[in-house]
Amino acid sequence: MTIKPGDKLPETTLVKATENGPEQVSTADYFKGRKVALFSVPGAFTPTCSAKHLPGFVEKADALKAKGIDEIACTAVNDAFVMGAWGKGANADAITMLADGNGDFAEAVGLTMDGKAFGMGKRGQRFSMVVNDGVVEQLNVEAPGEFKVSSADHMLEQL
Repeated sequence: MTIKPGDKLPETTLVKATENGPEQVSTADYFKGRKVALFSVPGAFTPTCSAKHLPGFVEKADALKAKGIDEIACTAVNDAFVMGAWGKGANADAITMLADGNGDFAEAVGLTMDGKAFGMGKRGQRFSMVVNDGVVEQLNVEAPGEFKVSSADHMLEQL
């Protein structure tokens, strides 16, 4: 079942890429008491994700925060080392990189995709959401192969 606006995020564990190495974080703790713009990409270093999705949130970070967003986070079914390297390479200091290495979060929110045809296995779909104190306020899920509604620009229009 896919999560929807008004639903509380399910309890899972993500891994935050930090300068000191991987740090496990529970979704309950991470999203508690703040408004987070979360976006999911099928994979770090993949073309659309690297050329459009992540850079859009980097460029619009200040504008999102001016609209009440406390933190911006990116998740993908990759390990924390890959997420950290991708964030560093993209100069994404304003974005918290959250690894969903086994796809547990993507599965828990009902937003997985089958990337086997591309040699990627099970991944998270491309989406964005605004989470306020652990509750989904907005959810924007892309149709396969598209990049429109999960962008930073679209999120800004909604805030």
